[in-house]
Formats: sequence, structure tokens, C-alpha cells
Amino acid sequence: MLALMAAAIGNLALAADLMDTVKQRGTLKIALEGTYPPFNFKDAKQQLTGFDVEIAAEIARRMKVKPEFATAEWSGLLAGLQSGKFDIVVNQVGVTAQRQAVFDFSQPYTYSSAQLIVRKNESRVFKNLADLNGKKLGVGQGSNYADMAKAAAGVQVKTYPGAPEYLQDLATGRLDAALNDSLLIPFAIKQAKLPLKAGAPVGDVATMAIPFAKGNPQFKSEIDKALSGMKADGTFRKISVKWFGIDVSKAPAAAKK
Repeated sequence: MLALMAAAIGNLALAADLMDTVKQRGTLKIALEGTYPPFNFKDAKQQLTGFDVEIAAEIARRMKVKPEFATAEWSGLLAGLQSGKFDIVVNQVGVTAQRQAVFDFSQPYTYSSAQLIVRKNESRVFKNLADLNGKKLGVGQGSNYADMAKAAAGVQVKTYPGAPEYLQDLATGRLDAALNDSLLIPFAIKQAKLPLKAGAPVGDVATMAIPFAKGNPQFKSEIDKALSGMKADGTFRKISVKWFGIDVSKAPAAAKK
């Protein structure tokens, strides 16, 4: 009897793995902002595109299911994941101890650093966040960069739904600087067509991975298997070079603090 109960419990645990749900459904529910170029955004035809979109679609393909994309503001992505609305978030989510307490993560797939953005004609020199003491700094709401900015003494932090909003405010002089991902900045400035430029890198190299609900070892194994396969056969590098000109799965040298 005990053996039968143990077997039943084991089968229930196996059935509860997210991978089984995804396979039965036939789709992988993927959440991202859709307003975060070049990682994820809508093109002229209002179709989702970008680095994260291509990576997520390829993961789904290798898991033999269809990708099902959903968009939300950054502040709602992890909340939606926690509530079971999405299976994964592929939106350059930084791996932090606080997030690891709530979610499990895939292997790292992107490395970058925080970097300042300033106006093109900026004559002041901001080498780090300390130089922004008493100044206004724009960041994305709920992002790692918001946490970093708020931890800097004397910085007046203003949060925004996404990059387009704070880049516009920076260009018009409502902000002294903005802070975001070093990989995003050149593309974002080019797309925004605003008189802005990349400033100094700040902080350490950040590790990004794909979060999902805790307690799904089979699902984690399949996600990692897909990422490892993409890296091994050159697919990951091809997608990365298309959007950034470099392989972003390789950690860069540490940024200046």
C-alpha cells in the first residue's frame, strides 16, 4: 500500500511539471514588453520582432510547441508570471537573489552592463552615479536600473513605463541623464531619432536569464537544453550578431563603477 501511495505521489508530481502542461497545450506562453528595442518591439506592420522574440520563438520550436506571445508593461511581467498568466518572461530579466527566491531561472543567455544616456550636446561629465547627485535620472519602472539608481545617494530618480518615454524627456531637458542596458542604448537612440548619446558604463556586468515558476525541473531542463543547443550549433550567435553585431552570450569586461 505504501509503495502504491509513493508511486501515485510520484506520478502526480511528474504530471504537475510545467513541461507537461506546455506539451498538452501545444504552446509556450511567452511574455515580454514589446516596447524594448532591439530586444522586443513592434515593426512597421505591428508585428513583434527583436532579439528576445527570435530567441523565444526558437526555444519554443526546439521544445516542439508553438510560441504564444503576450505583451505587458515591465512592472506587470513578473507579477503575471507569478500568477500563472505566462510560462516564461523573455525580456532581459536580471538574475537577482530577490527574484531567485520567487522564480527559477534558465541558464544565463545574455550579459551586459548598466550605462548612462545623455544628450548629444551634454558638456557636463557624468562618470558614475555619484556625479548625478542632485540631478534627475530617468529609469524604467521596476527594472534593475531603477533599483540601482534609487540606491545612489542624492540622485532624483524618475520612473517611466518604458524607454521611449524617458528618452523623450531626456531629449527635451526634463532629465539630466537616463540609465539602461548597454546593449539597448545604440539601437534605442538610432530608432528614437533624438539628439542623445551613450554615456559612461556604471556598475558590474549583469547576468540575464529566463524566469519561470519554481518546482518545474523537467521544464527547466528543456529550456536549458534548447539554449545550449542554440549556442552549440551557432543559431544563438547568428541571432545575436544580427541585432548587436556581437555574441551577447559571452560576458564582457566589467563596467566601470
